[in-house]
Amino acid sequence: MNNKRLLSVIMLIALAAVPVFANAPEAADEDILHKMTILMFQIGFILFAAKLGGFLMKKISMPSVLGELLIGIIIGPYLLGGIPFWGFPHGLFPLVNPEFPVTPELYAISTIASIILLFHSGLETDLSLFLRFSVKGAVIGVGGVAISFLAGAWGGSMVTGLSLFSPVCLFLGVVSTATSVGITARILSEQRKMDSPEGVTVLAAAVIDDVLGIILLAIILGLVSVMTGHGGDVNWGAIGKIALKAVGVWLGFTALGLLFARKIGNTLKVFRSETSISIMSLGLALILSGIFEKAGLAMIIGAYVMGLSLSRTDLSFVIQEKIHPLQEFFVPVFFCVMGMLVDVNEILDPRVFAAGLLFSLIGILSKIIGCGLPSLFLNFNILGAARVGMGMVPRGEVALIMAGIGISSGILNPSQFGMAVLMTLITTLVPPPFLTALLKKDKLGTRTEMKGSSTVVNSWDYPSHEMAQLALSKVIEALREEGFYLHEMELDHRIYQVRKGDVFLTINEYFDFFEVVSDPEDELYVKTLVYESLILMNDTIEKLKTLSKPEEMKKELAGDKTRIQNNFFKLISENCISLDLQGNDKDSIIRELIGLLEADSKLRDPEDCLAAVFEREASMSTGMQRGIAIPHGKSDGVDDLVVAVGLKRNGVDFQSLDGEDSTIFIMTVSPKQAAGPHIQFLSSVSAILNKENIIDEMLACSSPGEIRDLLVREAKEKN
Repeated sequence: MNNKRLLSVIMLIALAAVPVFANAPEAADEDILHKMTILMFQIGFILFAAKLGGFLMKKISMPSVLGELLIGIIIGPYLLGGIPFWGFPHGLFPLVNPEFPVTPELYAISTIASIILLFHSGLETDLSLFLRFSVKGAVIGVGGVAISFLAGAWGGSMVTGLSLFSPVCLFLGVVSTATSVGITARILSEQRKMDSPEGVTVLAAAVIDDVLGIILLAIILGLVSVMTGHGGDVNWGAIGKIALKAVGVWLGFTALGLLFARKIGNTLKVFRSETSISIMSLGLALILSGIFEKAGLAMIIGAYVMGLSLSRTDLSFVIQEKIHPLQEFFVPVFFCVMGMLVDVNEILDPRVFAAGLLFSLIGILSKIIGCGLPSLFLNFNILGAARVGMGMVPRGEVALIMAGIGISSGILNPSQFGMAVLMTLITTLVPPPFLTALLKKDKLGTRTEMKGSSTVVNSWDYPSHEMAQLALSKVIEALREEGFYLHEMELDHRIYQVRKGDVFLTINEYFDFFEVVSDPEDELYVKTLVYESLILMNDTIEKLKTLSKPEEMKKELAGDKTRIQNNFFKLISENCISLDLQGNDKDSIIRELIGLLEADSKLRDPEDCLAAVFEREASMSTGMQRGIAIPHGKSDGVDDLVVAVGLKRNGVDFQSLDGEDSTIFIMTVSPKQAAGPHIQFLSSVSAILNKENIIDEMLACSSPGEIRDLLVREAKEKN
C-alpha cells in the first residue's frame, strides 16, 4: 500500500469514528473503561508521533531519542496536547495536574519502559571489558563522575540559589554524572575506532560511570528522606545510615546476582523457548525493581542489577534480542512522556533558559575535564584525551530517566526538570560533530603504541558477496549446533555476538568478507570451526552441481503464466528505449543499453552497473529463445530498479538457448543492498515476451512510446 492510500485509509477511519465520539459521554471521567479508552488513543498516537520524530532526527544524522523527546514536548499538555477537538473536549493530552501533567496510567507505562531500558543496559554491560581495562576505566570513570557530580551540584546551586547540599542540587549533580555511551559507540564504529585505545577506554569508563551513577542515585534518594526541606540543617548521622543502607542493598543484591548468575541462567533454561526465557528474565527484573523501591531505592536500580547479573550468562544476547520488540514499543513512549513533562513556558522563560544553557556548559566541561585530564596520565596525549573526554559527554536516556524520577518524586520542580532536559538535549547534540572531527584526524592518540585489547582477529575474504554470505551462514549454523547463543545487531555493518559459557566471539559481517574477534585461547577453535564449515559449504556446492541443471532450468523460464506487475513497465522512460541499437556483439549491446540509462541520469555509478551486468553474463548468458535477451545485474550504482529496452532487427549473437541471434533486449539493473522486485521484474518480462506474436509486434513499433505502451498493455491484459 502506497503512502497516499495509507493516508486515505487513516482519514476514513478517523471520519468513521466521529459519530462514536459525538455520542461519547462527557460525564464518564471516573469510568475506568473510559480512562482505558483514552489511554489506548494516547499510546497509539504516541507510537506514530515518536516514530516520526525519530525518523526526522535520523535524517539529519542525530539520535532518534532526540526526536522522540521533542515530539513529546510538542504534543504534550503544555503545547498541542491541551487543544480540544471533536470527541476530546480537553485535548488528547490535557494538563491533568499542575504538579504532574500526565495521567498516572500513562506514567505507569513509561515507568515500565524505564525498567526495560535499564534492564537492557545492564545486559549490555561488558564485565570482561570492564575487568580488562579496569585500571584506566576506573580512573577515568571515577574522575568523570566526581567532577561532573560536584560541578552539577555547584551549577545547580548557582542557578537555583539553593544550598550546595540541598536535595535539588545534589539530585542535579547525580543527573550530571550520566553517560550515554550508545551515541559515542555509533560514532566510534562509523570511524572504525571501536577497538582503538580511546574507543575501548571510553567503553570501559562508561561501565564505571553507570555503576557509580546508580550508586549515587541510590544514596541521594535515601538522603532526601532524612534531609529537612530544601537546604535546611542536615542530620549527618541519619545520612550516614541511609548511605550505608543504600550502598549495602545495592552491593548485596549485585554480589548475589553475580554470584548466582549461572544458576539463575540454568533455571531460566527450564523454559526451553528463548522467548519464554527472555520474558521470565524480564519478570525477574520487574520483581527486583519492586524490591528496590520497597527498600527506598529507585526501581531502575533493581532492573539494572538484574540485567548486570544476567550479562554474565550465555543467555545475555538472546534476552537482548528477544526483548528488542518490547523496547521498540515501550521506550519511545518513555521519551515522549518525558517530553510531555517539560513545561515549555518554564523552559522558555529567559532566566530558566539561560540557567539551562549555563548548566549544560558546566555539564560538557565537567566531563571533558573530569575524563580528559586523567587520560593525560594514562599514556594518552592531548588529542587522545580530547577524544576520551568528548566521548564521555553525551547524557542521553539515563539522564532523562534520572530527571523523570526527580520530578515524579517531587525533588525537582518543572523549571528545574526543564533545565535538566535542556542539558540532556545539548550534551547529546554537541559531541557527535566534534568527536567525529577529532577521530578523523589521522594521528595517534597515545604517547606510545598501546594494544587495544587482548583479542585476536581472523578474517576470511571471498570473491563475491553471495559466497561470503553462504560461508557465514554455514559458520553460524555450526555455532548454533554447538549450543552457542547468538545476538544479531546492525551498526554500519551486521554484527553477531556469540556466547556459550566462558567463550565469547564477535563476528563482523562486511560485503565480501567476515571477521571473527576472539580470545587468543579460542583462536584455534575459531579456525577449526570455519574450516569445517567451509568443507560443508564445498560439499553443498558439489551436490548442487549434480542435482541442478542450469541450462534445463533456464528453458523452463520460457513460460507465460506468471503474476505480472504492470507498474514495472509504466516506469520505463522513453529516453531509455532504442529502436535501432548500433552494437554488433554482446559487449557493445550491453554498453549501449547502459549508455541509455546513463544519458537519462538513471545511474549514480555507470561503471559499477556495467561491471555488475558483465559479471552476471560471465556466470551464464541471459540470451533466452526466439530472439529475446534479458541482461541484468545488481549494483550499488543505482538507487532503484532501472530498465532499458533496445531493438536490433538484424540480430546479434547473444549465446541464446536456441542458438539464434537476439533481436530484443530488455536490461534491468537493481540496487544491490536495498530490497526490490528484481526477480519479479525478470519473471514478468519473460512471461510477456513469450506471448505469441509479441516479438513481431515489438519489432514493428515505430517509436519508443509505442514500445512502452505495448509492454504496459500486455502486462495489464495478463492481469
